Amino acid sequence: MTWRPALVCIVLFVAGCGSTPRGGYYEDDGPHANPPDVSAVPDAVPRIEPRAASGNNPYTVMGKTYHPVNDARGYRERGVASWYGKKFHGRRTSSGEPYDMYAMTAAHRTLPLPSYVRVRNLRNGSSVVVRVNDRGPFLHNRLIDLSYAAATRLGIVATGTGVVEVEAISPGAPVTQVANRPTVEIISSAQAAPQQVRPDPVLYVQAGAFGQWDNAMGMRQRLESAGLGPVFIESATHEASGARIYRVRIGPVASVEAGDRLSEQLAAQGVVDAHLIVE
Repeated sequence: MTWRPALVCIVLFVAGCGSTPRGGYYEDDGPHANPPDVSAVPDAVPRIEPRAASGNNPYTVMGKTYHPVNDARGYRERGVASWYGKKFHGRRTSSGEPYDMYAMTAAHRTLPLPSYVRVRNLRNGSSVVVRVNDRGPFLHNRLIDLSYAAATRLGIVATGTGVVEVEAISPGAPVTQVANRPTVEIISSAQAAPQQVRPDPVLYVQAGAFGQWDNAMGMRQRLESAGLGPVFIESATHEASGARIYRVRIGPVASVEAGDRLSEQLAAQGVVDAHLIVE
């Protein structure tokens, strides 16, 4: 199997993400001049399929290596969705299929190709089922990249992004629509607002996660000295190992755009792995 065609798609995608945004999309992307009405495009229907011949091996983009998983069962995550359009319409995806912006599809960095997920807009409650057949997104704190049709049905075309929950679904399997929230402990910070159970999603920027309290405290003090905040440390238990971890977070932040700007500020401080967290 050769990765050259798939990686060409990835490189083109990253180049698009580096352009200047214009409204809900990048200046060299977006919808066609007279796009068809996609409001009635049905959800993708999960079915048993063989794995794609390409797109399922480890790959590296911008110096980071991703390891696609073999099985999507049990996957559920919250984050930010974006969408991609005419610039990539008809081009080959990482799975080898042509991208159809008017079909219910999506790109994800590590889920199997193909697989199926339900994407729920946490702001308005709308949801769609899409077939994952491409890789990405790789920039700007994004979790999943949706087709134009899926983004339209979720109501995020105009803004370009949406706060979502993504859950893998299997043919014939029941779907749990509400995400479980882990039990966490907020460790004192004079500036940080306490976490509360809220009906709307809350966004934070995570600057780092540490196994040692002193390292987490050092990061918090460094960020506060740089004038960034409010900063707090969240203590939680690592699901796989059972070890205690300390997450250094800033927020809440008001919007995805505010989180992007804060991530850029953190990068300027040498914190290169900062990313948005949706709870």
